[in-house]
Amino acid sequence: VQLQASGGGLAQTGGSLTLSCTASGTIYSNDFVGWFRQASGKEREFVAAVNWRSNRKYYADSVKGRFSISRDAARNTVDLQMNSLESGDAALYYCAVEHDNYYFTKDPNDYDYWGQGTQVTVSS
Repeated sequence: VQLQASGGGLAQTGGSLTLSCTASGTIYSNDFVGWFRQASGKEREFVAAVNWRSNRKYYADSVKGRFSISRDAARNTVDLQMNSLESGDAALYYCAVEHDNYYFTKDPNDYDYWGQGTQVTVSS
């Protein structure tokens, strides 16, 4: 699976951005598609994920109520709608696929395929 992330850019504090992840190849029923982010000097952290079959969604506590993940199986895409952006949301955002797993994990080491990243900048 090859992943292409897009949609990053500059937003003001309190503003919104939508990131998109487009997959080339097959995403299987047991796969999870997740978004991670990495700010300068920090470790990569989990943001949100969705199970491809059940559409069950998972969020980091820091983004609950502000971010929304959605998948479109027909288009093989996963979007991350980010609202009420804060300075702490600024980072390089990656989408990733955890292949053929039966349980959800936030650990980026468990994800098998990664996109190239898209930069989100938040200005005050």
